[in-house]
Amino acid sequence: MDNNLNRREFVKAVSLGAAGVGALAMPSCQEHLAFTKPVSGMGLRIGSSLRVKPALLYQFHKRREAWSWRPWGGLHNQDDVDTEARRIERELERLKSAADFPMEVLPLAPVSSSEQAAAVKDSHCDVLLVYAAGGNQGWLETLAASKKPNVMFLRHKSGPVYLWYEIAHPRFLRKNTDRYKEPGMDVWDIVVDDYEEVLWRLRALYGLKNTIGARIVAIGDAGGWGEGHKLGPATAREIWKLDIRPVAYEELEPMIKKLRNDQEAVEQAQRQTDEYLAQRGVSLHTDKKFMVNAFLLTRVFKELMKREDAPAITVHHCMGTIIPMAQTTACMPLSFINDEGLMAFCESDFVVIPSGILLRYISGKPVFLHNPNFPHDGINTHAHCTAPRRMNGRDYEPVQIHTHFESDYGAAPKVQMRKGQTITVLAPSFSSAKWMAFRANILDHPFYDICRSQIDIKIDGDWRKLLEEKQGFHCMLCYGDYLREVGYAIKKLGIEWQNISDNTAT
Repeated sequence: MDNNLNRREFVKAVSLGAAGVGALAMPSCQEHLAFTKPVSGMGLRIGSSLRVKPALLYQFHKRREAWSWRPWGGLHNQDDVDTEARRIERELERLKSAADFPMEVLPLAPVSSSEQAAAVKDSHCDVLLVYAAGGNQGWLETLAASKKPNVMFLRHKSGPVYLWYEIAHPRFLRKNTDRYKEPGMDVWDIVVDDYEEVLWRLRALYGLKNTIGARIVAIGDAGGWGEGHKLGPATAREIWKLDIRPVAYEELEPMIKKLRNDQEAVEQAQRQTDEYLAQRGVSLHTDKKFMVNAFLLTRVFKELMKREDAPAITVHHCMGTIIPMAQTTACMPLSFINDEGLMAFCESDFVVIPSGILLRYISGKPVFLHNPNFPHDGINTHAHCTAPRRMNGRDYEPVQIHTHFESDYGAAPKVQMRKGQTITVLAPSFSSAKWMAFRANILDHPFYDICRSQIDIKIDGDWRKLLEEKQGFHCMLCYGDYLREVGYAIKKLGIEWQNISDNTAT
């Protein structure tokens, strides 16, 4: 995405984005069971399939002697259209096979009339994939007005060349003016020839679909850093429509006590502890009883998630209230749940949690909510006492189990994240109006007197911008580079995007 564009003007032009999530006719994951196991054959990928409706727009023209009767484009008769349709269907099969997220491709719809355009507009799908070979402007505008995300595919060298390769920018997006006037799409919704460019946009929309309306259990209620500690929950509900299910500590405490008095449950937790500690790369540097209690607490958390049919959980007052109840810290249970493929966050900070849910769905990998430190010389330290181990969505990183740093109590993972690993880092503002982001590489996993899971990173990009313009506090990271997907997704909600790692097109 071109970060040199005037974002304020662009968001004004793209009223779909400025209108926020209410303008998107994108069903949330709550249409289906929210509490899901990882998608078969896709590692730790979770979420509901993205339903994609492809449409081929074309129009035939009659010869008119001694007159300019034929617009640009290579589809001139029904045979041309049939050949192109078969080709698109083959390409979409390959696209679906290449996707690292579940995607359903609906039958290709022909559009050569206003009535057909209206029928496609009303399709039960999440995304319209529009092959704009020809046809009039009104048909494109009908599809864009569906309030479903549209991705337009144009042919240049892949041929036969499409009419809208010539005029999508001046006629469709700008309506023959010098300003963007199409409310439903912008230049970053249009792809020429390259299906990899289509695929990452669909990956972004998959993440957006599953994040909007996501359900999350909030132990001790929803919270949020920032002035007054009120912005996070309000914006999470308003912008992301998160379905936050609070669970009071008055309810949680007897659940914990019941399990601690259940001999069978305790024996199971002891076995789980022994199995965990026997894994390669695991070492214990605290009292073993804290691990046993951590597995008991994990069972309570998962019962609440199952009861609420929620794929995510977070804990408020996790550095205080829960410790005497559970006789351990919440750090290990949150790590366990993330490694199983669901989502678990500490501190109940709904300023940053939406970014974690979105990044989790886009990447298909566990994410790490953490504290950033003061950037200097292109280097930064990121740390927290809760981190997943299966950061690449597959393998377990080595881990040392220590006490939680601030309390010097319980059990917390010091995950040895991979040196040299490329990561995506998201930094939402307290108001959620802006997200700053960057790509980085892990330099080291040191052992400072700070939260246990800690990494020193090298920022890829203008680190001085991060120093000068950083807003909010907590950040979110995952293995891999997903900056273009996240930026594309949040633009649909009118959130300002600042990617300091890339000053060129996405």
